[in-house]
Amino acid sequence: MLAWTRAQMRRFTNTVIWSWRGVTATWASEATFRQWVLANILSAIAAFALPLDTPERALILALGLLVLAAELINTAVETVVNMIAPEAHPMAAKAKDCGSACVALTAIAAGVAWLVILWGLWSG
Repeated sequence: MLAWTRAQMRRFTNTVIWSWRGVTATWASEATFRQWVLANILSAIAAFALPLDTPERALILALGLLVLAAELINTAVETVVNMIAPEAHPMAAKAKDCGSACVALTAIAAGVAWLVILWGLWSG
């Protein structure tokens, strides 16, 4: 049992390290990721500054994190596509466009949530 626990802790530690490497590499190379982080910080500040209910705040914060996750996925797709197909190819373009669409849809979802919540505050 002790060996199993140690192995799981080692696995968890490695997962944290690899995930952090992915975030820092994306931060260093992708201006869009940095812009989304700033947008999330501003969104979180607004979510706590406005008189929102706990579920509304949770939705806003979770959707913001999903936008960041989508941007990480998009960066991974673009990196692999660029490694495999450095020349322009319709399938490479499709993969990159789909990754970008993933980010756009999650951002739209976050925007819709903000609009609905703000409408509720305004209409009251």
